[in-house]
Amino acid sequence: MKESLIILGSQWGDEGKGKIVDLLAPEFDYVVRYQGGSNAGHTVIANGKKYTLHLIPSGILHEGVKNIISNGVVVDLEELLKEMDQVKDVVKDFKDKLYISERCHIVFPYHKILDSLSEKSKGKDKVGTTLKGIGPAYMAKYARTGIRIVDLFDKEYFRIRLEKAFNEAKEIAEKVYGETFNLDLNELYENTLSNFEKIKDLVADTSYLLDKVMKEGKKVLFEGAQGTMLDIDMGTYPYVTSSNASALGICNGTGVAPKLIGQAKVYGVSKAYTTRVGEGPFPTELNDGIGERLREEGHEYGSTTGRPRRCGWLDLVALRFACRTNGIDGLIITKLDVLDVFDEINVCVAYDYEGQIITEFPASLQVLAKCKPIYKTIKGWKTSTKGLKDITKLPENAKEFIKTIEENTGVK
Repeated sequence: MKESLIILGSQWGDEGKGKIVDLLAPEFDYVVRYQGGSNAGHTVIANGKKYTLHLIPSGILHEGVKNIISNGVVVDLEELLKEMDQVKDVVKDFKDKLYISERCHIVFPYHKILDSLSEKSKGKDKVGTTLKGIGPAYMAKYARTGIRIVDLFDKEYFRIRLEKAFNEAKEIAEKVYGETFNLDLNELYENTLSNFEKIKDLVADTSYLLDKVMKEGKKVLFEGAQGTMLDIDMGTYPYVTSSNASALGICNGTGVAPKLIGQAKVYGVSKAYTTRVGEGPFPTELNDGIGERLREEGHEYGSTTGRPRRCGWLDLVALRFACRTNGIDGLIITKLDVLDVFDEINVCVAYDYEGQIITEFPASLQVLAKCKPIYKTIKGWKTSTKGLKDITKLPENAKEFIKTIEENTGVK
C-alpha cells in the first residue's frame, strides 16, 4: 500500500473489520479509531492468542505501528485500562505507541445507568443498545454537558463539570425514571483522576499529529467501528449507533481536513451474507433453519455482548447504498467459506414494496419493514473455499457469486 486507507463496515457491523485491519496494519505507520466507543468489538489473534479490542486500534499488536484514539471516540477510562492490561504481554511501553486525543469525551458510570434506564423504558420499541453508555455520552457531548479528557488536567474545573453532570444524571434517574441512583460523587471523582493518571502521558493533540504526519507522507489506516447501516445519519434510524459509522464521520472524528482525508482509498468490508445485532427492519433475515445454519457455521455471536446475531442472505440493495455513500473504491468480502455448505445461495438484488420494485435503499423504516427481498439464486459450490488466496482457484459458482456483487454495486 502506497497511500492512506480507510477500512469500514459496509453492513450493520461485525463484518470482520478488525481482522482486516490486523492483517494490513504492518504496512502502515499509524492506525486510527475515529468514532464509537467500547460498544465496538474487534477480535484479532496474535502469536496464537486471542485479543478482543473495543477501544484500542487493531494495530496495537504490531511492532512499529503507532495507534491513535481520535476525538470522535468516546472513552471509558476503565475499559481502556483493561484493554491496555490485556495487551501488555505484547506492548511493554505505550508511550509513542498509543495516542489518545485530548478532545475525546469520557464515558462515566452514570452514562451506563441512563443507557439502561432509557432502554428499559422503551419496552418493545427498544433499540438494542449494548448498554455501554455510548448513547448518553454522545448526548452529553452535543448537549454541551460532556467532559473531555483535556478537562481532567485542571482538577478544580473537572470537579465543577462533574458535579453538574452528576447531579443532572441523578435528577433524570430519580425523577424521570423513578429509580434509585447509587453512585457516589466523591468516589467517582477520585476514581476518574486515578485512572487518568495512568494514561495522561498518552494524551495528545491528535488532530495536529495526524495533519503533520499525513503531510509528511506517512501512511495512515483509518479503522471504522460498527457499520454504515448503523450510521446516525445514513443508517436505519432510530435503530442505529450514536456516531457517524460511515466515511462521513472521518473528518469530524479526527480533526483532519477533507482535502487530506480525500487522498485515502476507501475499502468496505462485507460478509458474504448479512447479520445484525439489535432491533430494526432486516429485509433478508431468515428466521428458519437456514438462518440458524448461517449463525452456527459463521459463529455469529457478538464479541461485545455475546448476543446471537440475526442472520440472512446478502442484501445488495443495502450494500450498493453503502458503496455510494462511502465512495467505496474496493470491497473486501469475508466469510465466503460459510456458504460452502449450502445447495443454493440467494442474493437480494432489489426489494418488492407493495408491488413496486425498489433498487435504492429507503430512508423510511415503515417502507423498509414492508419490503420483501427479490432474490437471484446461485447454485452452491459445495466445496471448501477456506484458506484460498488466489481468486482464480475459486469454484465457478463462487466466482458467479462475486461477479453478482460486482455487477450490482459497481465496485470490485
